[in-house]
Amino acid sequence: MAGVVVAAIAPHGGIAVAELCDEADLDLAARTRVGLEELGRRFEAAAPEAIIVLTPHNVHIAGSMAVIVAGRLAGSVEENGRAIALTSPVDVDLSLALLDSLEREGVPVTSVSYGGNRAAEASMPMDWGALIPLWYMGGRFDPPPPIVLVSPARDLAAASHVAAGRVIAETAAATGKRVGLIASADHGHAQDPDGPYGLDPASAEYDEQIVTMVRENRLADLLDLDPSFVETAQADSWWQMLVLHGATDQAFEAELLSYEAPTYFGMLCASFTPRAS
Repeated sequence: MAGVVVAAIAPHGGIAVAELCDEADLDLAARTRVGLEELGRRFEAAAPEAIIVLTPHNVHIAGSMAVIVAGRLAGSVEENGRAIALTSPVDVDLSLALLDSLEREGVPVTSVSYGGNRAAEASMPMDWGALIPLWYMGGRFDPPPPIVLVSPARDLAAASHVAAGRVIAETAAATGKRVGLIASADHGHAQDPDGPYGLDPASAEYDEQIVTMVRENRLADLLDLDPSFVETAQADSWWQMLVLHGATDQAFEAELLSYEAPTYFGMLCASFTPRAS
């Protein structure tokens, strides 16, 4: 089978990685780590030949999605005096094919590299939005599958993100490769009065709606959310999940593996598996 063979919604908070936690924090996101470990097993079983990561924490281009075309990704995350690091090759052929397909579909998109003037020889910083999910899903596989990094654009319409997801699925299938897809997503960020974004009931309300959508495999309902509500909820997930919806729609079974908000933001793990044809 070619195309998207496995997909996930996965968090990117540092507390989701045991290697970054103090002893006192190990229990904070225990359910999330169990969910991520299960996602890792499912990705390994699906054996993707490339993994596309939708991350909100790489480059931000006004009015345009971004696709990384550098030859490799390298980065680290440091918390509590601890650090993790990954280096991954980029599937440049898939990145270029995706760029071409998005442009033909009319989705605003920009190719991005970093450092060296020859993109194939350049190394792009790997942000925590990509590194933390890849810590479980592919980044430490032997060998690690090449990555395609895609950044959404929050000033583009929801429909453009859904269209981008359809293009991702079609392009993956056209390459003949088995492709994994990760929507890197933390949810409402205003769930603790002492947190950096304070307390706003919209955050918990947003998360409750997202949990229901995932549990009932109704990601199409994301299109019914008012962008102003998403903003008030301090969500960091809507755009990536819209792309995921476009790529999977009703052709995939969804399974909610975990949800918790152990600090000021919500974290959710969910897997998406193609339905048997």
